[in-house]
Parts: sequence; structure tokens; C-alpha cells
Amino acid sequence: MAEQIYELTYEGITEKQEELERRKTVVAAEVAERLKEARALGDLSENSEYDDAKAAQAENEMRIMEIEQILKNAKLIEDKEISKTRVTLGGFVTLIDEDTKEEREFKLVGQQEEDIFQNKISQESPVGAAIMGKKKNDVVDVRTPAGTLRYRIVKIAKSK
Repeated sequence: MAEQIYELTYEGITEKQEELERRKTVVAAEVAERLKEARALGDLSENSEYDDAKAAQAENEMRIMEIEQILKNAKLIEDKEISKTRVTLGGFVTLIDEDTKEEREFKLVGQQEEDIFQNKISQESPVGAAIMGKKKNDVVDVRTPAGTLRYRIVKIAKSK
């Protein structure tokens, strides 16, 4: 079975590397300290602090393995792959909701970088899938659980 390829921007790769380093050092040390303190409380069979610390340790180790897998199989979205005329991964797009006239700017990223709070949407999201490959002034219909939304692409850029 082929390994999954994760398309990431340079910023996304850097963020994953920083998170990996933080988890291997800071978070691991914090969890180790929690385990030490929980062991000092005595009987481990009924020690919820110890159980919580072990769960945090397992969660941190799983996330470390996940990030390492992502970085191992990362494909950098190169600057030359980002278009100024078509919506592509790594590019910025400004959309206007045709009904409300609300304007929103997004960066189109791979699923591993998606963060709606930073206006980063995945090409696999309903909006991302609808606008991928489209050009300025194209109108797209996006089916969502709340109904169909209609957006017009008003700007495409390589960077902000």
C-alpha cells in the first residue's frame, strides 16, 4: 500500500517541525514531571493522577509519531506551483458571498494545515473543493449542511 502524501506549504512544514520539537522537549518533560509527582502519591492502582499522566504521555507520543509520518511524507508546495490566475494550493483567494455580499479571504492548503481560525481552508473542504482550479470572477455553488451557498471569486494571489 502506498504511503499518503501530505501537501504542505513551507509555513506548514515549519509549523509541524516546531510542534514536533516542542512535543519532544517541553511537553515530554511536563508529562514526565506529572508522572513523577503521581508516583509519589503512592498506590498506582487507584491513582487517577497517574492514569491521567499516562494518558497524556500516550497522547503526546501518538502525536509525535503522527507528525513524524506527515513530515516524512510531506510534499512541499513550491512557489512556482502557486498560480495568480487560478485557485491552487498555497494561494490566497478572496470570495464574496453572492447573497450577503460578505467578503472573505482564505489560503487554500492541504488537509494537515487546515485552520479555519487562521482562514486556512483545505482543498478537501466543501468551499476548497468548489473553488479549486477556478479563475477570477467564476461563481461557484457550495453545498453545505446549512444549504447551498454561492460565492464569486474576486481575487487570486500568491501571497497576502
